[in-house]
Amino acid sequence: MGKIIQSGSTASHITRLIYIHDPMCSWCYAFSRSWAALQAELPGDIAIVYLAGGLAPDTTEPMPLSMRHTIQHIWQRIEQVVPGVSFNYDFWSHNTPIRSTYPACRAVLAARKQHAEPEMVQAIHRAYYQKALNPSLPETLKGCAQEIGLDVAVFGRDLISPEIDDGLQHEIRQSRQLDAYSYPSLRFEHNNAIFPIPIDYLNHRTMGDEINRIIREATLTKSAPGQGLFNTWA
Repeated sequence: MGKIIQSGSTASHITRLIYIHDPMCSWCYAFSRSWAALQAELPGDIAIVYLAGGLAPDTTEPMPLSMRHTIQHIWQRIEQVVPGVSFNYDFWSHNTPIRSTYPACRAVLAARKQHAEPEMVQAIHRAYYQKALNPSLPETLKGCAQEIGLDVAVFGRDLISPEIDDGLQHEIRQSRQLDAYSYPSLRFEHNNAIFPIPIDYLNHRTMGDEINRIIREATLTKSAPGQGLFNTWA
């Protein structure tokens, strides 16, 4: 399995699989099983980097009814095309939905500081899609932090800190540099080149095969000298 490293790490890895996501993206939730299976089969020398792409900026305004209907239709579509994925539609009657995913993205970055980034993503998925809780609210995110064993006081301070907000804005810019405007997205960095990896919700091996193909071809074609994209990020 690939080793998870923090975004922007100065580690000497030159081979990285970059997962660009938003923890409140329903398609990212649908991708969870395939993503976990892919990671489990990655060679250990491939570093895994999470980037929070940020779907919806901060707001306290209730979500328009038209958008609520659109998202519910997306959930229904996912249930039709990705076996085993289901949603708790009680969310729409038990909450006042807010179209704001940045708080959940910041929660992921705050959890990263306590070395629990993937665990926080999973906890937000459970809260939102299974327990019908609202991850746009800080109390939900603190509940997720408690569930996965974080220091909740530290997490709460980090969640509203300028450092975490700056980090999120930086990751959003990184995502755009990688030409990732929809989530989930995968980018594979190898020998100072970036390759898009098509998402497969049903068969993780197609993504693994594509990564292996890139690596095999790189051994036959000498890469031009240069500096990898991640090495230029501060």
